[in-house]
Amino acid sequence: MHSEKVDAQDSTGVNLIRGGEADEQIQITGHYDVKCLDADGNVKWEDTIKNLVVTVGKNDLLTQYFKGAAYTAAWYMGLVDGASSPTYAAGDTLASHAGWTESTAYSGSNRITTTFGTASAGSLTSNSASFSINASATIAGALMCQTQVRATTTGVLYSAGNFTGGNRTVVSGDTIVVTYTASA
Repeated sequence: MHSEKVDAQDSTGVNLIRGGEADEQIQITGHYDVKCLDADGNVKWEDTIKNLVVTVGKNDLLTQYFKGAAYTAAWYMGLVDGASSPTYAAGDTLASHAGWTESTAYSGSNRITTTFGTASAGSLTSNSASFSINASATIAGALMCQTQVRATTTGVLYSAGNFTGGNRTVVSGDTIVVTYTASA
């Protein structure tokens, strides 16, 4: 008599594929939100500036955070003159920025002091910097640096940029209100 037998067997296999590296990236971005109010407090226009963080600004950020060098949390905002068509370059500094000039069409001899709140959800926003316009002018955008006296060429320039809607006109009595938001 002939008989056949079948052995039932379970078989289990596992394959594990592992990546050789973890790739963590961080991108710091920022933008200015700008509002112009007339003498009666009515909104004349609003715009957003996607800024260029210049090389000296990036270097300062990295040095202060990772190296822990002497640091000041003093930040100031200024306005960019729109008499021409300003251009910006990564190599711009407060001492050398051939493509643009700073506007002096606001009251006082100082840039406007700005401070920052607490970071949340990967963003950090400044308080509102208010510029009291004292002349008819064309404004192209804004800048942020670590030097208070307007048009001073020493200190760290962090960023600058133009309005997305092009140059804007202002008159004496207007107020330009600017906030800056950095995100990572």
